[in-house]
Amino acid sequence: MVRAYLYLAAFIPLTFLFSISAFVSTLFDSSGRLYAWHARLWARMMLALNLVKVVVRGEEHLPNGPVIFMSNHQSNFDILSLLAAMPRQFHWIAKKELFEIPVFGPSMRRGGYIPLDRGDGRKALQSLDEAAATIHKGKSVVLFPEGTRTTDGNLLPFKRGGFILARKADVPVIPVTINGSGAINPANRIRLFSGDISITLHPPVVVPAELRKNEADTWMMNTVRSQIESALEH
Repeated sequence: MVRAYLYLAAFIPLTFLFSISAFVSTLFDSSGRLYAWHARLWARMMLALNLVKVVVRGEEHLPNGPVIFMSNHQSNFDILSLLAAMPRQFHWIAKKELFEIPVFGPSMRRGGYIPLDRGDGRKALQSLDEAAATIHKGKSVVLFPEGTRTTDGNLLPFKRGGFILARKADVPVIPVTINGSGAINPANRIRLFSGDISITLHPPVVVPAELRKNEADTWMMNTVRSQIESALEH
């Protein structure tokens, strides 16, 4: 527990400083590359502080062009791991509450990240339209289809929004399986442990053209879930 508090004592001020620096970088670089560099450096520092190593497998599955990454979600270290190690620049689709955090939230918005209000159907659809527009500009996005962290390592039911987005944007979905983050930051416990995290990128999932709209969403949801689950360690 002491370790967790010491970690937070460094995490909070460093996150605050990087948020400011990343925000300022967007005033000089509209491409988002400098913002992404800040995010990656911040994530790698936060992982190093807790002696966490990340390994990525399956990079050969990434196609050219924008994609939607969909990952399982075990702990806050999932976010750090993806930012630190993914082989492609991306934008987050994240719950709107994160965007309400002073300094951190405005910085995320400035970096092109997209808030999702799951409690308001109309705003949620607006968020999906915004995400689709981002993808149409040639940029990839990341989301957690479970919507929240699992407490036992097993996949929770998937939300449909990400799959509606995939249909709107008409781009491949890359299923992502993260292992190890739940052991580093156990659910519902103020404890941290060192360890290794693995990220597995699966082959692209593309909806068959002959499927109708509702069938396509369900088919993609089941297929992505099966891919993520196939590499999940229990």
